Amino acid sequence: MIKILKEGIERVCQGDLISNVELIEHADINDEGIVEISKVNFPHVVILTQDCDLEQDFNNRSSDPKQRSNEDKHILSIIVAPLYNIEHVCRGEHMSELDFRMQVISHKESSSTNKYLRNNQNPRYHFLKFPDDIPIVDSVIDFKHYFTVSNDYLNRKKKVDFEGKIAELYREQVSHRFASYLSRIGLPNV
Repeated sequence: MIKILKEGIERVCQGDLISNVELIEHADINDEGIVEISKVNFPHVVILTQDCDLEQDFNNRSSDPKQRSNEDKHILSIIVAPLYNIEHVCRGEHMSELDFRMQVISHKESSSTNKYLRNNQNPRYHFLKFPDDIPIVDSVIDFKHYFTVSNDYLNRKKKVDFEGKIAELYREQVSHRFASYLSRIGLPNV
């Protein structure tokens, strides 16, 4: 079980859990000149961007613009990853709204694939078991499904949809596992 802090600070922080975050897939103009926007709404996301970068961005933006020598600390977008209900992940249905068929993982907690998932031994996934006082079901982060969201958007969302913050030690584990997954070396098919 992870530890969740219910009190947050004003700025967006690594490990923040925010609900109802939208991913804009694309925007197109149809033949009639109408803009069509395709978006996906994720019920819960976790912030993955490093906290030192988020803090420097916040401090730089908060300072008097006349006092800034430059704005090289500003972040254009923040890395987030959706949280998926573990039951949906086990059934391979966590991306069904986008018509994706995903790998099925045994529901039986005694099975090796389920144990690997729940014990965070599968490098692609990170399992999060939430305390009873947090209204989020046991969830999985799929490290292949990260995306970025604008800084301004997330700062507005945090004010109304902040659900808690993963405590520092647990947050560091997620961060290290995400970085490890992203830095893996792809081997050629022989």
